[in-house]
Amino acid sequence: MAASSELQLDLLPSDPLLHILSYLSFRDLVHCSYVSKRLNELSKHNPLWKCHCCKHWLLTDADRLQSGLSWYNLFKQYYSDLGQYIKYYAVLKKAWEQLKSFLHQRCPRMITSLKDGATELELNDIEAQIDCKLPDDYRCSYRIHNGQKLVIPGLMGSMSLSNHYRSEVLLDVETAAGGFQQRRGMRRCLPLTFCFHTGLSQYVALEDAEGRKKGESFYPCPDQTAQDPSAIDMFITGSSFLDWFSTYVNNVVTGEYPIIKDQIFRYVHERGCTVTTGDITVSVSTSFLPELSSVHPPHFFFTYRIRIEMSRSASPEAACQLDSRYWKITTSDGNVEEVHGPGVVGEFPVMTPGKVHEYASCTTFSTPSEYMEGHYTFHRLANKEEVFQVAIPRFHMVCPPYREPQTPTQKASTSDTTHVDDDDFCHKDDEDDRDDFGGLRRINMVPLERSSCPRFTL
Repeated sequence: MAASSELQLDLLPSDPLLHILSYLSFRDLVHCSYVSKRLNELSKHNPLWKCHCCKHWLLTDADRLQSGLSWYNLFKQYYSDLGQYIKYYAVLKKAWEQLKSFLHQRCPRMITSLKDGATELELNDIEAQIDCKLPDDYRCSYRIHNGQKLVIPGLMGSMSLSNHYRSEVLLDVETAAGGFQQRRGMRRCLPLTFCFHTGLSQYVALEDAEGRKKGESFYPCPDQTAQDPSAIDMFITGSSFLDWFSTYVNNVVTGEYPIIKDQIFRYVHERGCTVTTGDITVSVSTSFLPELSSVHPPHFFFTYRIRIEMSRSASPEAACQLDSRYWKITTSDGNVEEVHGPGVVGEFPVMTPGKVHEYASCTTFSTPSEYMEGHYTFHRLANKEEVFQVAIPRFHMVCPPYREPQTPTQKASTSDTTHVDDDDFCHKDDEDDRDDFGGLRRINMVPLERSSCPRFTL
């Protein structure tokens, strides 16, 4: 009976069989090759493997011609090297290519900081060094690019406010291994990024431990009210390396994050957070600063960037000057605060047709979410008696998800909302937290000797 079925299969014309095979996964194609001699021949049909090479390895006709191999053999070659990453490779490779294409156009000097991919042997040696397995999606990305050189600006975004500056470098795997954590509260965690100015790192949990889930990325936040100093809160930034990296790249290449002075700034523009009053449009983007925040005591620090633009089509007589601002601030616990003040961060910008004025300010809250709205008061330059208001759209500031440590804590009393302008801003002293970053404090700083920390007005 089996022989009869095989004979009937062999008598079928090739075209319908190839059409059926085109719906199969690469694994099923391999399985089919063991069924019969006929299927073995058909399952190696080049167009079938071209589809899988394009889908899984993002290969092109030019890649195949350069290799001198058939599509089938080219797939086998890539699979023998990267097969364990086939679940992640296409997504991560595409993300890297999109990011590099964007950087070539907008931040070309950052391209030169990218390092070539690590080898399997190098990654295996790192696992042996830290005695812990690296996630496959992490390994896959580092096969493509082994992070970046220790330079400024960092690939993973910057933030600048008055005398506070942050720029996160994507660490190469060797440097990251030097900061691998085994201390209580941070066991089995590997740093992903590092900022030389703040000592801030994002980490990835390599195992389920101390309330963290394997693969999660996060900013550690020492619980300042805990009896046990090893109690670490965490601001969660991703559920896996793939999620963490691909989400970041998407925000960059879609313009969600602005490019300022050849750097990527991690401000997020809430969709619809733009309002036009007459000839003037106001839009707002926001950012959470984990390095200046804490869960215990509850102190959540946000910065917001405001763009004020007068339409190019406005008449010259519409020229005006900003006199004052008004804010209505509502926290998630229902507390409402109103703030009045002259100008914006000490300035009184003049708006003329086509003029754009941008500035950044900041605020702190004792609740993890809140929103602000308000208006500016202007007067016309041609007639100072003509005073009018321009609406500021409502914008939300939401702390990323956070998880508290398993260690019991002593809760501090909550503080009131505090709103400060950029020129009144003072950054947190991080001297007491320096031991929290392990071996990263011993990084060779020579590559940064000719780098400068940009100080500019946002």
